[in-house]
Amino acid sequence: MIKKAQDCKLMSEVRAGVDELDRQLVSLLAQRQTYMAAAARIKQQRAQVYDEARIEDVVSKVKAYALTHDLCPTIAENVWRELIKQSIAFEFKQWDHIRK
Repeated sequence: MIKKAQDCKLMSEVRAGVDELDRQLVSLLAQRQTYMAAAARIKQQRAQVYDEARIEDVVSKVKAYALTHDLCPTIAENVWRELIKQSIAFEFKQWDHIRK
């Protein structure tokens, strides 16, 4: 059983908690990626893949959500900007593959 962070007394307990969260994050990221694939399928023009306004909207929402969950907004912003960057690259590849 995974302990809450505040109850950990050993590094092995901390690592077990981090490993479990990493597994959950991978699962969630895989689900998110399915939406990127759907976006690539739905968008009719390649130029629609990169949407600066949408990027800023997502980052803004994530930073606000981070504040309500005791996550440093700087960490949230940096992680999401990289996630978005990688997601856009994935979506471009998907878009191109679909339309070959």
